Amino acid sequence: MSTLTSRKGVTLLGQEAAIALDVDLMESPGFSIDQLMELAGLSVACAVRDAYPAADGILIVAGPGNNGGDGLVAARHLWHFGARNVRVVYPKRPDRPLFRNLVKQCEDLRIPVEDAMPDTAGFDVVLDAVFGFSFYGEPRAPFDEILRDLERTSTPLVSVDTPSGWHVEDGPTGPVKLAPDVLVSLTAPKKCASHFAGRHYVGGRFVPPRVAEKYGLELPPYLGASQILELPNWGS
Repeated sequence: MSTLTSRKGVTLLGQEAAIALDVDLMESPGFSIDQLMELAGLSVACAVRDAYPAADGILIVAGPGNNGGDGLVAARHLWHFGARNVRVVYPKRPDRPLFRNLVKQCEDLRIPVEDAMPDTAGFDVVLDAVFGFSFYGEPRAPFDEILRDLERTSTPLVSVDTPSGWHVEDGPTGPVKLAPDVLVSLTAPKKCASHFAGRHYVGGRFVPPRVAEKYGLELPPYLGASQILELPNWGS
């Protein structure tokens, strides 16, 4: 499996290792996907609040997989953190209880969950929760056009775990080259983070020692009860 221990003592995961680590976390008995998504989404919301403490208008663009689920969880927590103009774009919704429940939880807070992409200029922050570390290939409709909108936006952009459309290991090599201002890595940064030069947070404070040892993970030294830690700017 491909891992790279580098960058100020923090391990960067390749795609294969990141997928296998998730499987290990969810082995039975272990974490449920609901638990991991809740903790990941909480970390994302904490990072958004830390980077943009005054943001009230927050647009979450959610993809069809677990990365999108993290975005839905983050939307709920951001509302509870005080943001009152939270909106979710969720054009492709899995027909599974987990994702239906996440949508209902947003709607219970009167967070609009819509299919169409609005003008991002009307928001303080946009959260890219479209594709995660298991994605490969080129984005297909409707996400190809959505990512081009995010590529053109002048609104501050925060990406969840990997900037959508980036190669998980090689970075912005595909046709869509998002340039997020903030990256929130989950569990451990992925190799593509070495190509990112903005503000970089890590979250997902739930890795047990046996899993960390198996993958040789050097995890960041979280402070106190914090769910996130800002990493040094790697500036590649």
